[in-house]
Amino acid sequence: MNENIDKKLVGYITASIPDNNFTVDLALSMKEAGVDTLELGVPFSDPVADGPVIEKANLIALQNGFKLKDLFEVSSKIAPNMDTLWMGYMNPFYSYGVENFLQKAEEFGITGTIIPDLPYEMADNYTALYKKYNKASIAFVAPTHTENRIKKVVSNAQKFIYMVAYAGITGSGQKEDLTSVIANVRKYTNTPLYIGFGVDEKTCQEKVKGVDGVIVGSAFVKHIIDDSLSNNDKISKITSLAKEIKEKINQ
Repeated sequence: MNENIDKKLVGYITASIPDNNFTVDLALSMKEAGVDTLELGVPFSDPVADGPVIEKANLIALQNGFKLKDLFEVSSKIAPNMDTLWMGYMNPFYSYGVENFLQKAEEFGITGTIIPDLPYEMADNYTALYKKYNKASIAFVAPTHTENRIKKVVSNAQKFIYMVAYAGITGSGQKEDLTSVIANVRKYTNTPLYIGFGVDEKTCQEKVKGVDGVIVGSAFVKHIIDDSLSNNDKISKITSLAKEIKEKINQ
């Protein structure tokens, strides 16, 4: 792998907090700051893979009255201007209808979905639908996966592979040796490999070694839910953080 290739930054934000206009303004500012792909979070009451920061953001959005129409409204303004994925849990997708979601994704220009609680075997049931609408269903690999499991999961991976940095929840900052996981992924696919969980301005340089990009969530969202900041201050802090991370992963 050529380490001089531009390393990518994927940024997660929870949709519609404190409101839809803020989400749009923030997303487009993040693009200007160097975020290559936006993970637009679909608020859900039980975000099992996420730590306390993103969980709190989800609950605030729901308490504020978030509905799927809000997701669609912000998506219609963000996705035409930057590469955008929907990140959420299976329940809302299933309740609304996976094909209905994919039709909406097509309408707005959303390029795919990240659904952490959708196991590979279950995701396989939707492969034809995703193909029909030319959308990516992002595959996950974890330190606990065997080589055979990795081979199966990455064989038809699209867009990028989400490598979980450790077994646990986002934002907890644990550390594991991922050398063998990375080697096994590289053995079976050329699809870009991005690392998430515990990535921030302090850890990004170490974590990006051997992979093609980083996924950052809690480090951004903690500013969104900081009530001591004005909306302009939130955007300023998040964009400067995005610039710092983007620069560091490419040093």
